[in-house]
Amino acid sequence: MRIFLTGYMASGKTTLGKAYAKACGLSFIDLDWYIEERMHSSIRDIFAMRGEDGFRQIERNMLLEVSEFENVVVACGGGTPCFFDNMEIMNSRGITVFLDASQDVLFCRLKQAAANRPLVAGKSDDELRQTIAEGLERRMPFYSKAVIKLDGSRLESRVQIEETVEILRNLINKK
Repeated sequence: MRIFLTGYMASGKTTLGKAYAKACGLSFIDLDWYIEERMHSSIRDIFAMRGEDGFRQIERNMLLEVSEFENVVVACGGGTPCFFDNMEIMNSRGITVFLDASQDVLFCRLKQAAANRPLVAGKSDDELRQTIAEGLERRMPFYSKAVIKLDGSRLESRVQIEETVEILRNLINKK
């Protein structure tokens, strides 16, 4: 079994992915962390050295690699589904899940973690809201290709995470 979690940054992919993998006895991979480990470099440094095109090619190669693993939950980067044929690869090799969180939820989460996210660091509230709105509009055609759509806004407490894990487990069992 392979499950690919997609969605905008701060939609809860890593949070849900870790919890779901643990509950189901699966391995968990955060694709960005996997890239950093394999490349011995941070995502920020890869972007600086190779540009976005270079990063996206590395990301695709690493996606192809992890899509061969068995019994794994993969939390993809927010942009992963939007380049090359990445979404088609994920749909052909596993079950794709789009974590859909409202713009307000994304804003609150990103505002708290802005310092750790280079794409939103230093933005005013209005700039952050605009970045989220424009990003979602550009990426929604790709996210909408996921087999399962799941509410990503209910991951704020342990109870909500456990409930969302059960909802996802039921949805996957129906596939």
